Amino acid sequence: MASLRLPAQLVTRGNLIHHNSSSSSSGRLSWRRSLKPENTIPLFPSSSSSSLNRERSIVVPVTCSAAAVNLAPGTPVRPTSILVVGATGTLGRQIVRRALDEGYDVRCLVRPRPAPADFLRDWGATVVNADLSKPETIPATLVGIHTVIDCATGRPEEPIKTVDWEGKVALIQCAKAMGIQKYVFYSIHNCDKHPEVPLMEIKYCTEKFLQESGLNHITIRLCGFMQGLIGQYAVPILEEKSVWGTDAPTRVAYMDTQDIARLTLIALRNEKINGKLLTFAGPRAWTTQEVITLCERLAGQDANVTTVPVSVLRVTRQLTRFFQWTNDVADRLAFSEVLSSDTVFSAPMTETNSLLGVDQKDMVTLEKYLQDYFSNILKKLKDLKAQSKQSDIYF
Repeated sequence: MASLRLPAQLVTRGNLIHHNSSSSSSGRLSWRRSLKPENTIPLFPSSSSSSLNRERSIVVPVTCSAAAVNLAPGTPVRPTSILVVGATGTLGRQIVRRALDEGYDVRCLVRPRPAPADFLRDWGATVVNADLSKPETIPATLVGIHTVIDCATGRPEEPIKTVDWEGKVALIQCAKAMGIQKYVFYSIHNCDKHPEVPLMEIKYCTEKFLQESGLNHITIRLCGFMQGLIGQYAVPILEEKSVWGTDAPTRVAYMDTQDIARLTLIALRNEKINGKLLTFAGPRAWTTQEVITLCERLAGQDANVTTVPVSVLRVTRQLTRFFQWTNDVADRLAFSEVLSSDTVFSAPMTETNSLLGVDQKDMVTLEKYLQDYFSNILKKLKDLKAQSKQSDIYF
């Protein structure tokens, strides 16, 4: 049995990441107070549950355990068999696409949904329905699997702890018990430095839980996705709608998810990477204003920018803490604490590129990514003789 001492605080984060603890009880996020031993997930009789009891300024030792079941030798599992968890997400679908192109047998774990993930089947993947918030659905998805690639995260409307902590603990415990050979986990850059942000704290605790589980694993910390900038900035500018931003100087080294997928599979095949913590970052860190300016230039039109002061976000977060039904909103607004500082979400890639045997010149830059996007979209709009303000064109 592997045990893990976790920090007393367990906080969350949103799109990118952040940290800062308040000494007052009002500064604590709600789920820290509500996560009790009875909330843990007993998946197998041989595995002990995890408990996260938190006191105001006292570090409470917490033990999270994952016990393996001794299995008799059976049919060997092919190293090319992969389970992608969160396969319909921005990163997950790129992992699936790349793995299939490289000859892997890909199984995708997706939640039951009204709109089936038919595009994954069309690509050649196998789709299985399961839900990390329902641990009893997990074991069957792991039968015959060699490697788990975990891209999953909770939906915005869900409590962060449900999928990103409890669900991941259940998944890791199950992977250990069923003899999974390798586990790839995506975390957030600098998550260990921002315990006041719930999602970031959860990511860090999950890193430690995975490390202590005894599973052969790779942890990859990410900074930000280029793909997320399309809906946030590019489309609103083309449609002449408001672009929302903050006055914060935070910089983010966005990366193309296709590059992340490519580097992930290279790491998967390199036994020297096992057990390592890698950070993937784009070639350059950008502020929000720099991204908007770049989009304006490529679109050939000005953006209608609505700036929200970070101080307003901070006050909103404080207010939402007063009501139980807005606690999850407060958790997600915790990222404003990071935005209020001159934070840089970036990391040198020299050592990582050397380990993986890749060249930084092969990485897509944000300029090139957005240039390709705007070139393709503007060409389509021209062909359709459409105005950029049309709101019924879907990208």
